[in-house]
Amino acid sequence: MPETADVVIIGGGIVGASVAYHLAEAGCTNVLILEREAAQGLGSTGRATGGVRAQFATSINIQMSRYSIDFLAHFAEATGYESGYDPAGYLFLATNERELEYLKANRERQRREGLTNVEIVDAALIAEMIPQLRTSDVVGGSFCQTDGFIKPLSILRGFTERARERGVRLWLETEVTGIEVEGGRVSGVMTTRGKVSTRAVVNATGAWAALVAQLAGVSIPVVPLRRQLVSLKQTAAMPERFPMVIDMSDGFHFRPDSLAAASPGVLLAWPDPDERPGFETEFEPEFAAKILPRAAHRVPCLANASIEPERCRAGLYEVTPDHHAIIGETPDVRGLFLANGFSGHGVMHSPATGCVVSEMILDGQAHTLDVSMLGVERFAGGRLLEETSVI
Repeated sequence: MPETADVVIIGGGIVGASVAYHLAEAGCTNVLILEREAAQGLGSTGRATGGVRAQFATSINIQMSRYSIDFLAHFAEATGYESGYDPAGYLFLATNERELEYLKANRERQRREGLTNVEIVDAALIAEMIPQLRTSDVVGGSFCQTDGFIKPLSILRGFTERARERGVRLWLETEVTGIEVEGGRVSGVMTTRGKVSTRAVVNATGAWAALVAQLAGVSIPVVPLRRQLVSLKQTAAMPERFPMVIDMSDGFHFRPDSLAAASPGVLLAWPDPDERPGFETEFEPEFAAKILPRAAHRVPCLANASIEPERCRAGLYEVTPDHHAIIGETPDVRGLFLANGFSGHGVMHSPATGCVVSEMILDGQAHTLDVSMLGVERFAGGRLLEETSVI
């Protein structure tokens, strides 16, 4: 007899685990998570920067963040595990008036969506907040105290273990080889452990989402793009706690590397424009030579900081043409639900994603948040939602 499940979730990362958790909390426990690796968290979840913010440029991303941040602030109450949520804030630095006006326009949109604590700050206040910054070219910025940091692997564990306590199953080292479709609807999943009969499948495979969707004959515009991170040893000149700082002139950003082995260091990131789509996840030491001058320019005391080679890493963004997620049931194959294309925001938006996808599966539509504009059909219909606040 083949295995059966009410819902099969392909991908055991933080998004898939959140969907499983929310389904189980709603009473749907005949759920099977399929993870091809020997352990969870070996994909994008374990390589994330661990930031969470609501300072976005579109209403839906702001709403997703507000829901998720509140959930993560009370994560231990919901799951028994710590999320590591630390509201250290996000600080965006504007180096010209155009960037500052952009931040001001974003703040007005954020206020309309209920995010009322974003502050427009001047260069003097920024210099007071973080004296180590070079601010001679800074004209202002925006700061939100409830943005901050989280621990992705701890959240992944909390979602998974709570779901498993409710009866959700997890199959590791299990690869999906096919998705069966009968009469325009999902009927089963073929795996290296055999067939699983089901009428609901969630594609939560991150950068590999397009390949998995193709197994059901569905095309989605998700491409993998590498992002590399450089970890520096702590210097006496830097405080142990400070916000995520984003230089809007080139996208360079940095945060405390609180997971550094000896003492908290500094984690550097920058969207290298020379990076091309692909599944490469090896860290290239040459990247350090590109990012270190940017760090030294913005934070002069980091000019002579030492690199922590074992802490440097690379992971994959799952990018869509409009840098917004694809969430919802596919119109051509019923029972196939997409939770993909987060463009770097999958970890921070995982609570909201799990909530709305579970509602779609169980109730036929999402009611906690209106995510109808995130359906895959928007691309064919030309209804793109451009997110300009991407780092």
